[in-house]
Amino acid sequence: MIDYSDMIQPDQGQDARAIHLVDKKSYDGWLKDRSARERAHLAAVGFKPDAFVHAILPGDDPERWGVVTTVADVENLSAWCLAKLAQILPEGRYRVEGRQPGKALFGWMSAQYRFDAYRKKVETKGARVLLTNDVGAIAPMVAEARATALVRDLVNTPAADMGPASIEKAAERIAKAHGGKLSVTKGEALEQGYPMIHAVGRAAAKHHAPRLIEIVWGKEDHPRVALVGKGISFDSGGLDIKPSAGMRLMKKDMGGAAHVLALAELVMAAGLPVRLHCLVAAAENAISADAFRPGDVLKSRLGLTVEIGNTDAEGRLVLGDALAKAGEDKPELILDFATLTGAARVALGPDLPALFANDDSLADDLLKGGSERDDPLWRMPLWDSYADLLETDIADIGNAGSSAFAGTITAALFLKRFIPDNTAWAHFDTFAWRPSAKPGRPKGGAALGLRAAWAMLQVRYDRRSQRGPVGEAS
Repeated sequence: MIDYSDMIQPDQGQDARAIHLVDKKSYDGWLKDRSARERAHLAAVGFKPDAFVHAILPGDDPERWGVVTTVADVENLSAWCLAKLAQILPEGRYRVEGRQPGKALFGWMSAQYRFDAYRKKVETKGARVLLTNDVGAIAPMVAEARATALVRDLVNTPAADMGPASIEKAAERIAKAHGGKLSVTKGEALEQGYPMIHAVGRAAAKHHAPRLIEIVWGKEDHPRVALVGKGISFDSGGLDIKPSAGMRLMKKDMGGAAHVLALAELVMAAGLPVRLHCLVAAAENAISADAFRPGDVLKSRLGLTVEIGNTDAEGRLVLGDALAKAGEDKPELILDFATLTGAARVALGPDLPALFANDDSLADDLLKGGSERDDPLWRMPLWDSYADLLETDIADIGNAGSSAFAGTITAALFLKRFIPDNTAWAHFDTFAWRPSAKPGRPKGGAALGLRAAWAMLQVRYDRRSQRGPVGEAS
């Protein structure tokens, strides 16, 4: 496990190499103040202030070199502006000259993530350490880096080693570390109490048996907040089997579970004054003689009957039972995370989670949180006129729309049927994966929407915070 606390240190005047930040507007003025030797060197290497471009600045001796790098705006640093440097610079200490790194602390740590659990030979590289005078920002940034790494680790782990039982072990570690109460429902109790979770997972091998995993934490008189995650450890598509190319990344179909477990740990570690209820519906959507079938009608925990139009629309089924359970304790807020629809990726691509919310204030706070943390979201409409696409002749609702249109919206409308009236709810249809690397964001498992949700929760519930809306002082 990477120790992110080693990567950020208080600036106490230690010896450190300088990082100079420039943008297109400031570059010429900055260059005039450099030595003739540095100017000649930058001219020789053809340095220009383009995005993510950097150059080494020679020092008076071989060990006294520095770095200049281009950012979009030196007065408004993004979380990712130093991430490329953190990936490529040699180990050692660094200091941003003339300003504090701010949000870039997160990107500096995130860039040093690696997943090497399955590599025989692992190249070790010492930490690149960034100094800051903002000592109060270190612990919160480290916590977010660890939460992001947890999501990545869980999603990157192959399905054979990250089945429902392994997801349970991850939840158990988190609960034990922070004084939460873990409970797990499986077997006959799952079949009776959560019939849709059971139906989706009943075809899997015994060691991958389905279960509902719950963590309860916090004082009972605090506001109740429920976090619900889709934990499909592998999705074959069921009898409506996916093509092989469609199955290739389906180890990531438990990405929603990874997000809510990481978010729950952030809440507990920070001591946020809420009564937390974290629920993970964990199952493998496998194929066997006992697999649920197209045309079957399932009874849900809520009592609604669901006709199966497509066994590959299983995520909304397990979430329906988990959301129904969450609503029984009358929380004032429910957030769910799921790798739910390909339609969301067609609409928004891999970087932007589709956000649905039944409360405008909640949606606004989440969007602001995403902007503040450089963890963007895009709100999509809960367009009730499309609810008739989920109608069926023989059951209360169908699990698959009768049209190829608006697939991500109809999935969200299905989930909405399991949310209690007058309960604020937001649904994140997230990809949980990066198909290609960006600075600070490696290819593979990805936390998308996690820090946006955390920013919202801090503003709403952290009584120690004096902020008003996200990013503003009250």
